[in-house]
Amino acid sequence: MARAPFIGRLYWYRLGNNRGNKYSKKSTRTSPTSNAFWDFSMDQFAFHDIPDSIDYILRTTSQPSLSYIGFSQGTAQAFATLSIHPTLNDRVDVFVALAPAMSPAGLHNGVVDALIKASPDVLFLAFGRRSILSSATMWQAILYPPIFVRLIDMSLAFLFNWTSKNISAHQKLAAYPHLYSFTSTKSVVHWFQIIRNRCFQMYDDDVQAPLSLGASERYYKVPKFPTRNIKTPIVLVYGGSDSLVDIKIMLRELPKHTIAKEVPHFEHLDFLWAEHVETLVFPQVFDALEAHAGRDHLKQRYLTHGLLAHGIQSKHSAGFPADESSSPLTADGARGTDIFVSGTRHVETEACERLEREGQGF
Repeated sequence: MARAPFIGRLYWYRLGNNRGNKYSKKSTRTSPTSNAFWDFSMDQFAFHDIPDSIDYILRTTSQPSLSYIGFSQGTAQAFATLSIHPTLNDRVDVFVALAPAMSPAGLHNGVVDALIKASPDVLFLAFGRRSILSSATMWQAILYPPIFVRLIDMSLAFLFNWTSKNISAHQKLAAYPHLYSFTSTKSVVHWFQIIRNRCFQMYDDDVQAPLSLGASERYYKVPKFPTRNIKTPIVLVYGGSDSLVDIKIMLRELPKHTIAKEVPHFEHLDFLWAEHVETLVFPQVFDALEAHAGRDHLKQRYLTHGLLAHGIQSKHSAGFPADESSSPLTADGARGTDIFVSGTRHVETEACERLEREGQGF
């Protein structure tokens, strides 16, 4: 369903996959059963994974630049990366952010929201120092699919006040099994630090006292990601009913050349699976590509998905020479997949394989 708008358009694209989810639990250096494997937050994505991914793609395709399309955490990782790597801005033609995430206001449920904001580190007490949501695949396997879908809908309403009414029942049955996967507890703690401090900042390693209400005793300030320094053209496509997006606050933290476009009735996940996404979202993406991407050579279109289960992975300096393995690796050894989108894998890989057989390609 989501592949039709790409037919007839020549876009070579790479689909990312975050370390630590159910599709990416191998490493050349550490075991998934060790704490070291799960010792990562968004900082590692920004400092290592995204730059290495872009470098890997441009080296293997011999192209000078690419376009980046992100969803949810995939956008946050790009905001962070482009803000701290000035030279990377010259290698990204345009950054299209779908359901952009930078500094969400918090959770809909007041009790959970207050508890997490009081002490984000309480998640370490509840889930340990390794993975979070590791039981998601178990519940998916044992629950009757419609019941699993209902459980997800109830969770989304409880935490974020999303109705999910724009996504059809059939689409939910196909997509929800791919929606939730595990990630590091540290990554989720990082997000709640951002929410608590209302600042798109780097991870704070300082362990606060339980239920501490402030940072008055600190002798340092956690550095922010300097997102106003981004030079790459930015196009935000956000939902008017998305509780995770405060567009006014976001625009204040982004450069003046940022363009924001609203889809009034869309919630967060609607940008992946809602009905009419091909007419309400895809044209915005193609317009941005046509307006900003170079036309003097074949460009690479890099699509990546975000929140908890989605992101980017690459090879670079992970201990393998460029011609030794086609499976990408991060700089610290986490192995992922080269062409992948978590959540729509069954659609995208089928489309790629069919077009390759017909000699069209993407």
